[in-house]
Parts: sequence; structure tokens; C-alpha cells
Amino acid sequence: MVSQEQRRRQLAREKFLRQQQRRTSARRKARTRNAAIASVLGVILIGSVALYTTGVVLKDDDDKTNANAEVTPSPSASKKAEDPCDKPAEGKVKTQTWKKEPAMTIDKSAKYAMKLSTTCGDIGIDLKTSAAPHTVNSFNFLAGKGFFDHTPCHRLTTNGIFVLQCGDPTGQGNGGPGYNIPDENLKDKSLKKNTYPAGTIAMANTGQPNSGGSQFFLVYQDSPLPPSYTPFGTISEDGMTVLKKIAAVGESTGAGDGAPNATVVIDKATVSKS
Repeated sequence: MVSQEQRRRQLAREKFLRQQQRRTSARRKARTRNAAIASVLGVILIGSVALYTTGVVLKDDDDKTNANAEVTPSPSASKKAEDPCDKPAEGKVKTQTWKKEPAMTIDKSAKYAMKLSTTCGDIGIDLKTSAAPHTVNSFNFLAGKGFFDHTPCHRLTTNGIFVLQCGDPTGQGNGGPGYNIPDENLKDKSLKKNTYPAGTIAMANTGQPNSGGSQFFLVYQDSPLPPSYTPFGTISEDGMTVLKKIAAVGESTGAGDGAPNATVVIDKATVSKS
């Protein structure tokens, strides 16, 4: 016969075993729950990375309307350097547009020059009037209307191709004068081996023939590009110094294609007959 003391000890052991079973079960459930949480967090993290990557790719696809969409971004980020440029002059961007290309008013046999007075310094350009008369005539017209004044240069590429893109009054890369001009001078002798040499100014376009408007790009280092963008001028030595100063502080994304870190604004654009 089991004594009272033995019975008490047996009950104590059974109680202890039940407690151990409950603790083991609780630990098992906790491990399962933590594993599930970790799995969900992993999916969220992977999804976030995928969304971010997709956003970058879509941005590049959207940018194919710009002249230098062929640039291959680098994944490395760069530290933003000190802005080397001055504050923009007071004034507002003009929003006027026109339905058709302006009538030809320039003397095709004369020499013309353009000066971009920017917050980072003056950029002088000798225009190729006889080789690109429609382009030079359009710039003469737009500059005379103050179209470029107070507009930002919205894009800098520092990887693959090396250009500063300007001429969009919206500053977003999708603005223009309301009309298009024809492609010109695509067989310029300077365009060798599908390369736009440093010192070239050329028209941006949508990727379609004869789709140039007011956006243009300034090449500060030899850039591999197909001869699809009207080269219409040569940048002065002082202008190249300004461009290299702008390029030296990089662009906003750190990926080689974005808004310049420098505050590049065209305070005034002028075209003159020389």
C-alpha cells in the first residue's frame, strides 16, 4: 500500500513533468513563431530590394527620351562635394512655346557664337552655322526670346558617357519649345568611331529622327554615342574648364546619371553674329 508521503512525492513528480512538457511546448512554439517572423521579414526585405531595383531600371527606360540614355550606371555612390557655383540670378523661367519652327533669319554664310552665362562660369561656343543652319537659327530665335534664361542644367552623366544636359525650361528632361527641328550635320568629320569628342555641343532628341527641340548636351570628355545627335558647335577652352568643374563634384544619385550636385543654372544665353 502506497503511503501518504509516497503519494505526495508521486504527485510532485507528475506536476514537475507537466511543467517541463509545457515549457518544452512553449519553446517549440516560440521557435516556430520566430522562424515565421524571420521568413516574413526576409520576404519583405527581398521585396523592398526588388522594388528599389525595379524603380532604377524603370527610370533608365524612361530616360531613353534623352540624348544620353545609353549610359550604364555604376552602383557605387559618391560623397556629395561642396557646390562650386554661385546663386542663380533673380528671374523666372519663361514658359512660352511655339507651334512651328521659326522662319530662317540668320545669314547661313556668317559665323555665329553663343555664350551661356551660368552660375558656374561662362561657356563660350562657336556655332557651326553652315553645317547646322536650322539648329543655329532656332537657338538664335530662342535665345532672343529669353527662352534659356534662368533654366537649370538638369542632367549630368559621369559613367560611360560624359555630358551635361541643359535647355529644358521645366528642369525635368521633358520640356521644349513646342516645335521640332530637323537633324543636321550627322556626318560631321569630328564624329569618328561613334564618338562625340570632348568640346562638342549637340542636340538631344527623343530617339526618333528630326525630334530635336531645345535640349542640348555639352560633352566634357570623349563619349561613345551613335551619330544620331546634331553636333552644332564647339565649346571654348574656358567653357571646358567650367564643365570640368561641374563634373568634378558629381551627380546626385551616385550612379553616374542624375542631377548635377553643382547648382548649374543658365542665367543668360546670347547668340551673336561674329
